Amino acid sequence: MLSVAEAEKTVWKNVAPLPAEDCSLANAHGRVLRQPLVADRDLPPFDRVAMDGYALRYEAWRAGRRDFRVAGLQAAGTIALSLPAGDACVEVMTGAVLPGGTDTVVPYEETVRTNGQVTIAAATIAAGQAVHRRGSDHAAGSVVIPAGVKLTGREVAVAAACGYAHLAVTLQPEIAVVATGDELVEVSSPVAPHQIRRSNDYALRAALMAAGHSRVERYHLHDMRHEIEHRLWHIIAEYDVVVLTGGVSKGRFDFLPQVLDELGVGRLFQGVAQRPGRPFWFGLSPRRTPIFALPGNPASSYICLHRYVLPALAKMSGAAEAAPQWAVLTAPAAAAAQLTAFLPVKISPGPRGEQQATPAPLNTSGDFTGLAGTEGFVELPAGPDDFAAGTAVRFWPWA
Repeated sequence: MLSVAEAEKTVWKNVAPLPAEDCSLANAHGRVLRQPLVADRDLPPFDRVAMDGYALRYEAWRAGRRDFRVAGLQAAGTIALSLPAGDACVEVMTGAVLPGGTDTVVPYEETVRTNGQVTIAAATIAAGQAVHRRGSDHAAGSVVIPAGVKLTGREVAVAAACGYAHLAVTLQPEIAVVATGDELVEVSSPVAPHQIRRSNDYALRAALMAAGHSRVERYHLHDMRHEIEHRLWHIIAEYDVVVLTGGVSKGRFDFLPQVLDELGVGRLFQGVAQRPGRPFWFGLSPRRTPIFALPGNPASSYICLHRYVLPALAKMSGAAEAAPQWAVLTAPAAAAAQLTAFLPVKISPGPRGEQQATPAPLNTSGDFTGLAGTEGFVELPAGPDDFAAGTAVRFWPWA
């Protein structure tokens, strides 16, 4: 069996970036940016008023003037006025262009207005206060957002401000999630005592969609060799990524590994020294479609998706590699020395702001209900048998 690090490296080396496509700004949220966003003009593009109040010339105040004649009103979105004289000021609104000849804004709260005259009541003011200077955020031509960023409302706002009505983003892959097994029935169907309701394909699809992959379809294959051969050939030909769950071990009805071989899928590995998820299988179709065959036990399947599949999809999308997260164990944890252990945990903040991980061991790898209430899992590397409380370990969040 491969080590976890070797399996990760093999997956990473054999997935390729997806092509880019044009996307309207209105539909860009959650997509991965494939171009840098460059400021088409200074940001802000003019000296911008940052508070409602009165704009004046600081030197007039410093010379002792406290009373100023109100020479006009500068609203946001209007052409800049000019200060007619040093004894005058201009009433200004937040977001407006700073009037010509002024350099400082005194907020309403620090003034007293009587008819057309304003008295500065503040004991002191600072030169340039409440003014957002032109280009102080970014100069024209500078990169504001690099390629590889997953677009949130923040980046969308930058794109809009810089005039990007359309963006180059990564094509959304079409992903097939295929559950196998005669024991599985649809959630809405009657269930016999010897059957179980389908949950893996629902769980995997939900996790994939939560990660931003919206084009995910579910399938179910019975443990019938001819059905697996026929339908799997079509699925592999149609989709960009295939995620299988179940039928990948060494049981009498685990046909998947042999059928995949016969369909020309190159097996890159089968079996990883980890718990849960030891039977995990990975390969590439003749047209290099990544195929992940996850164990059928729900916890194994869900953990392998987060440990291998989602990071691989992030690489395929062109996303910048995320910094690893770490957490500190709040209680001792045990693991088999020859296997990497994936241990579900509950996360809480520590006294110094660190993430604290409280182990929430599963009953078995089929205990999918045990994952509810956890925030992710920690990775206990192969080697030690025991991990003391206070040990810092890699943390993989569900979200």
